[in-house]
Amino acid sequence: MTVTAPVRPVTAGARHVAAPARPVADQPVTAPVQPAASPDQPVAVRPESRWRVAARSVGVGLGYGVLGVVLLVAAVTILVPRFAGAVPLTVLSGSMEPTLPVGSLVVVRPVDPADVRIGDVITYLPNPEDPTAITHRVTGITHRTDGGVTFTTQGDANDAPDLPVQDFQVRARVWYVVHHLGHVNSAVNVEDRHVGVVLVAGGFFVWAASLWYRSGRSRRAAAVSARDAHGPVELAEQRPVRHP
Repeated sequence: MTVTAPVRPVTAGARHVAAPARPVADQPVTAPVQPAASPDQPVAVRPESRWRVAARSVGVGLGYGVLGVVLLVAAVTILVPRFAGAVPLTVLSGSMEPTLPVGSLVVVRPVDPADVRIGDVITYLPNPEDPTAITHRVTGITHRTDGGVTFTTQGDANDAPDLPVQDFQVRARVWYVVHHLGHVNSAVNVEDRHVGVVLVAGGFFVWAASLWYRSGRSRRAAAVSARDAHGPVELAEQRPVRHP
């Protein structure tokens, strides 16, 4: 279709002559295109449920808390005694209650009899042929004429002292005590202790790695969601529009 341009008067001498109309060729006209949204512009994103966020936070906190407790137990029962040259023992009787309840873990270190003082809790072997050790408190020290030392020991819950303890019977002095962990120590015997350390440590590392991986995956998923929410806006195909 031909569109006639509006007539414009042209002055020629004293007369006004209308200029001939010129046909206007058909020209395509495109509709205006809306500019793409800028990545810096805020985009409304549906917030995550507070209960879900709280539940995930509690779960992660409990996981790390349990991991920390297990690592602490392994440290005080296996690692620290091993590197300090100490020996973990389990209290089997109530002669030292309430200081050392039954089932407590007692970690003892070798001691020179000359360094033992009244009030110390020592471990000694009453019978050289019996590996059962006794851990009682020193209540008296006697220096013999031959240069040796005899100790008087007694359990805190006992009414009478033990038989005299000679210096060569003393094996160690109590370093620290952890209640209720003696049964864990008894469950792992000397032969299996090394294997247990390796297995437990490996399990800890696997667990920690899984927690780290899940945390990283959650962060990556959140980043992808944010990127998709702020991504480029797709525009529909623009076709030429012809005016009649």
